[in-house]
Amino acid sequence: MTTSPSSPVADDSPVSSAGSPVSSVGDGSPRDRGLGSRAAAVLVFGSSAAVLVVEIVALRLLAPYLGLTLETSTLVIGIALTAIALGSWLGGRIADQVDPHRLIAPALGVSGVVVALTPLLLRTTAEWSPALLLLVASATLLVPGALLSAVTPFVTKLRLTSLAETGTVVGRLSGVGTFGAIVGTVLTGFVLVTRLPVSAILIGLGTLLVLGAAVTGWQARRWRRATAVALATVVAGTLATGFAPGGCDAETRYHCARIVADPDRDTGRTLVLDGLRHSYVDVEDPAYLKFAYVRAFASVVDTAFPEGEPLTAHHIGGGGLTFPRYLAATRPGTRSLVSEIDPGVVRIDHDRLGLGTPAATGIDVRVEDGRLGLRRLAARSHDLVVGDAFGGVSAPWHLTTSQALKDVRRALDADGLYVTNLIDHGRLAFARAEVATLAATFPYVALLGQPADIGLDPTASVVGGNMVVVASARPLDAPAIQEAMDARDVGWRIATGDTLTAWTGNARVLTDDHAPVDQLLQPHPVPAAR
Repeated sequence: MTTSPSSPVADDSPVSSAGSPVSSVGDGSPRDRGLGSRAAAVLVFGSSAAVLVVEIVALRLLAPYLGLTLETSTLVIGIALTAIALGSWLGGRIADQVDPHRLIAPALGVSGVVVALTPLLLRTTAEWSPALLLLVASATLLVPGALLSAVTPFVTKLRLTSLAETGTVVGRLSGVGTFGAIVGTVLTGFVLVTRLPVSAILIGLGTLLVLGAAVTGWQARRWRRATAVALATVVAGTLATGFAPGGCDAETRYHCARIVADPDRDTGRTLVLDGLRHSYVDVEDPAYLKFAYVRAFASVVDTAFPEGEPLTAHHIGGGGLTFPRYLAATRPGTRSLVSEIDPGVVRIDHDRLGLGTPAATGIDVRVEDGRLGLRRLAARSHDLVVGDAFGGVSAPWHLTTSQALKDVRRALDADGLYVTNLIDHGRLAFARAEVATLAATFPYVALLGQPADIGLDPTASVVGGNMVVVASARPLDAPAIQEAMDARDVGWRIATGDTLTAWTGNARVLTDDHAPVDQLLQPHPVPAAR
């Protein structure tokens, strides 16, 4: 008997109720090779969510070593997207050649092991072989990201039991995967990071992925031993992570924080955030100032205002609250309002650095973004605004623009003073741009720093590090500020007028529309404060 090309060819294969082919098991009875809709949704949802959890937490793991900059964020996002694209593409091709039932469990299991070991791998590499950090970080993102992204095409292949439902199946699973990614992002940013250390998040996620592999592949006897090995590896990695270098006393919402005791001063404490020294506090003597830039702050303020006179001050960035404590000790009655974005740092100030109540200290700390805090200040309400906010090795760009500085000037009274800490290295492009922005906002500006850095010693090489800029609507007494710095043994000079204009050159004015701070600022592997 012959058939025409358009005639259906007889096929004795069993067909499921949905019209899809069904395979037979060893006893000859039919078995559906598809996957239940609920199981499919759970696998796609969970794997998509896990990719985003790993991506967000990886940023926090790398921040202490690469800085929390636009470049670091771009790098991590780029690697994650590469992993998603690679996993989706290769996963689809492999699913057409190998039974997807055999692929899902190992994809989840291997991902879980890598995710759980990521804190140990990254911190150990950063400590012992920094040159390999980017390579190791890329691998710990690419491997689980690609494997987890391959789960969706695996599951899609299993669910496509009828061509008539292709659009419905693909669309549903695509939507479930996107929703999972959204949930993973929101859950990590709003819940997990605020309540758990990043190492605990990754170890917990890795464990869940390995358990998911065990459940998915339990019917396939060959995966039982592999699952046991994976779980043992996760447990070993969890124990080893506790001994990995780069640990924190506390993992806050934004930082890996440590308190380091001063071996030369019993009551001295250094607040280290993401590996950088941010604040030094003498818990018994708040008038003691160790870092040069804070002594420069004190020199400027004590010159500009009568000795002992209480001030109304606003501080953008809190850290260890060194300068608010200094003002409270040397100018009784001073009211300091502090905008500190990280509630974990505020808890450390109270629990580890001896910060008293607002009623006792005059220091009121608000957990808020510095720019939003500025907007809440009443016009002409403050004698002093102090800028000292940094995220890792980068300054928050939205605090550096002319619009932000106009809010600063609006909040200051006629004789008010703005004092801010700058950090830059190399060509000092960011520092020059910020000085240019201040000069466009305030009539009087001065720059304090190492002579070579601020253009007063052109024969010496630029050192970089901390500099302090002072801006006001009233003239600044440069000789008096220099005398005060000399008395405090700061070792800095002050530049004003034509000298400062020449140093600034044609640097751009930073605005909300264009403030490439991360690109202008050249980081350097030294502590943030000296």
